[in-house]
Amino acid sequence: MLMTKRPAIETPDKRAILGHPSQVWTRGLERRLDLIRQHVDLEGKRILDVGCGVGAFVRRLRQFSPSVYGMDVDAERVREGAEQLPNLGLSVGEYLPFRDGTFDVILLHEVLEHVKDEEATLRETKRVLAPGGKVIIFCRNRLYPFETHGIFLGRHYIFGNIPFVNYLPNVVRDRLVPHARAYTTSGLRRTYRRAGLRAQVHSYVFPGFDHVMARRKIVGAALRALLYPLETGRLRIFGLSHFVVLLKD
Repeated sequence: MLMTKRPAIETPDKRAILGHPSQVWTRGLERRLDLIRQHVDLEGKRILDVGCGVGAFVRRLRQFSPSVYGMDVDAERVREGAEQLPNLGLSVGEYLPFRDGTFDVILLHEVLEHVKDEEATLRETKRVLAPGGKVIIFCRNRLYPFETHGIFLGRHYIFGNIPFVNYLPNVVRDRLVPHARAYTTSGLRRTYRRAGLRAQVHSYVFPGFDHVMARRKIVGAALRALLYPLETGRLRIFGLSHFVVLLKD
């Protein structure tokens, strides 16, 4: 059974506590934005990015609408992003500082697996979502062969892509990765349904391989050519992340 509340983790490494969102816009993120735009109208919409980091998505989304806001729990990242972007603020996902029905589109990009209380975060997201609005979620897939958040061996944190951790029983996986969830399809479905949301779209996306491309361009290009076509077939369930578009019940 997947945990609802994430336990407190004692480590100075922010990658374990908060994840490691992109500081810059990459081809992989642009590809995810293209996927969003296939299902969600962004033009002129009131948009909220929950877990915005320094605002990479906020910056890009402002090309579609001036009403884009970003919230994050990391004051350092918010300050850095706010030097160049408006409407960034400090907040946890469970308590958003907005009135009911404020936003037409709400994005949680690789955030749900890190929040303290996933169901409370989704209920709060639903609260600030306007009638007819859409929630977009990217979150880690339990069937992806690598755990990208690293692992803990006792108190020692090892950052990197660790193979097959997500295939271990929950009791073992949660001990190695107490800092980040990974969702099965059924587990994610139960989570958003309990929060009063239903799926318009539920699919999967493979990695952008931007870091591989930067170091080994031929390898990165080969991985993209091999794996991207799988997103339209049965093997898409092994993608890096779930991609869901949610509506209010």
